[in-house]
Amino acid sequence: LQKLIHLLQATDDPLIQEQALITLSNSAAFSVNQDIIRNLDGLSVIGGMLSDCAPKVKEKALNALNNLSMNIKNQEEIQVYITQVCGSVESAPLNSGLQLAALRLLTNMSVTSDYHYKMINSIPCFLRLLSEGIERTQIQVLKVLVNLSANPAMTRHLLRAQV
Repeated sequence: LQKLIHLLQATDDPLIQEQALITLSNSAAFSVNQDIIRNLDGLSVIGGMLSDCAPKVKEKALNALNNLSMNIKNQEEIQVYITQVCGSVESAPLNSGLQLAALRLLTNMSVTSDYHYKMINSIPCFLRLLSEGIERTQIQVLKVLVNLSANPAMTRHLLRAQV
């Protein structure tokens, strides 16, 4: 895991970055690896890949963060990327793998109400995706919206959102 994280830092080759991120993502399916990756500063390295220009690299980074977000301590570090992830949902091509990966991460990050406030500005986008997206996009958006609606503090934001 340490070598993969160092490889991500050392290369600019998108193909190598994608493969390293896929491997880290698969490794993060095991809870013991989630802690190891966090302790090796892997979350910030992977989070740094969200600024990458290559959409496939961003998508793989989002998938890795999604798997890593199953851990409360990891969520505390990943939450700094929520605004950027919301921006990816809004700017990604409609129904793209990138958009879906960002929505999946937001679904996990919205299971608890701790970070809902960081998603408020994206509510109009989420509602727009309900009407414009295909079924799999709509389902993923609904998961985020259901999580947000479980928080009474979000009621006003959800009901007042301009669609």
